[in-house]
Amino acid sequence: MNTASAAPIKVLLADDEKLVRSGFKLLLDVEDDITVVGEATNGAEAVECARATRPDVVLMDIRMPKVDGIQATAQITEMRGLESIRILILTTYDTDAYVFEALQAGASGFLLKDAGPAELLHAIRVIAAGEALLAPRITRRLISQFTARRTAANAAEDRLAVLTAREREVLALVGRGLSNDEIGAELFLSPATARTHVSHAMAKLGARDRAQLVVIAYQTGLVTPDA
Repeated sequence: MNTASAAPIKVLLADDEKLVRSGFKLLLDVEDDITVVGEATNGAEAVECARATRPDVVLMDIRMPKVDGIQATAQITEMRGLESIRILILTTYDTDAYVFEALQAGASGFLLKDAGPAELLHAIRVIAAGEALLAPRITRRLISQFTARRTAANAAEDRLAVLTAREREVLALVGRGLSNDEIGAELFLSPATARTHVSHAMAKLGARDRAQLVVIAYQTGLVTPDA
């Protein structure tokens, strides 16, 4: 249990399995800095509940009836007034092809359902703080699998043309999963300067957050599976 003076992180649970939702709720309810504000059994309910409760984080299952987690993610992230909501995708299999589409739809990260309690709590706090979270053991394989074959050299070069040389370097390091502090150390910059370069790259590329920068780094070939 953590004690926090700030307002608790509001979490919406979206999963069609009641047992899964109950387990998450039991885990989260004992945390002083996290509160569950709603539950949804499908994507349509998730969208409506997000509109009604304005959570900070949505734990979103991918495979749900009626409207799946990808569609729900896209609807929430595109809805006016809900831009600050962060979506954490939960998936059962580390080969789930839909995770990449979820990131493109606006998700801030993903986590395997078999993650331990501490890992889940950490993920919620990281996402709520505005950072991206991509499970290290599957990020590189998953994203490269679904982007490498779609990359066209000319199109990639055109897309990256808006970036300065330094911003390209920073984007490549974001794609490798480095934090602002680590990027600063790698390029001999202060963390604040690294953060500024990341923000500029996000704005120029139209990326919602760091998760989408990672996707772009792989899509354009700036980062390769063997990098």
